[in-house]
Amino acid sequence: MSGAGVLFDAPGPRARRLSAILSWISGVVLLGLVAWGIMILNAPRESGGITLPGMFDPSRWEILADPEFWSFVIFTGVWNTLRAAIVAAVLAIALGVVLALLRSSPIGWIRIPTAIVIEFFRGMPVLLMMLFILLVAGTGQYWAVVAALAIYNGALIGEALRAGLASLPRGQREAALSVGMRPLQSKMLVEFPQAFRQMLPIIVAQLVVLLKDTSLGYIVGYQELLRVTLNNLGSFYGNRYLFTLWCVAFVLYLIMNLSLSWFARWLAKRGDRRFRPGKATPALDASQAILVTDATAEARGGETPR
Repeated sequence: MSGAGVLFDAPGPRARRLSAILSWISGVVLLGLVAWGIMILNAPRESGGITLPGMFDPSRWEILADPEFWSFVIFTGVWNTLRAAIVAAVLAIALGVVLALLRSSPIGWIRIPTAIVIEFFRGMPVLLMMLFILLVAGTGQYWAVVAALAIYNGALIGEALRAGLASLPRGQREAALSVGMRPLQSKMLVEFPQAFRQMLPIIVAQLVVLLKDTSLGYIVGYQELLRVTLNNLGSFYGNRYLFTLWCVAFVLYLIMNLSLSWFARWLAKRGDRRFRPGKATPALDASQAILVTDATAEARGGETPR
């Protein structure tokens, strides 16, 4: 065994040469697939007896020079997407805090029904919840999207905060009680701020998922970015610009989601006291993080209400 490797031997010259050859072959195959896809998209096609130019023909991208196009996309599509995401995020965090406090209650008739409610909303698809709120509650499309996103993500955030409370060392609660605090005061003033700070990167990562899920508002008729580009502008400019509109929506979603993802990674590195430059902590989604935190709580001897 080599000093660098613990579970396996260091690769020899033949293994490294084989790995390099396979890497080059994979790169060539990948470049070939990309070139093939570009050729397919750029090939002229027949539609209704008319020959249309390829997807990358300049005539298909001329609408990008129209200021009214960008005005409608930014001030209607992007703004409606961010408006729904911001309001749903605030409501989801508030709901998550309430559910976390109820879920960690020592009183069984409060803790058990809360656990059932959390698991119910975690298991319900977001789109089904939007349709239910729109059809049964009679709200508009905006509040159907906001309420469904807030309830679903609030349940996930509440479970994450509950796991954060359970992972705290038992001495935190005992120290607070020893100085005369009541159990509720200990949880609100000592334990919960630490749990919220510990789970903040996971909460921000879940808010990234919330932003992406606003695209489900397309189904219920909400004027978010995807519906504005592919539906409204597609009908106005014609089907020949659908690929262009899809690319615009893709790039804008990518910019928003990558910005939030970068902020989540920065927050995770800043909040993790064990982080050292050059050795980043692997990112987990909400479900994985809850399982890891529960395991940490059991290892530390924390009280995890079941």
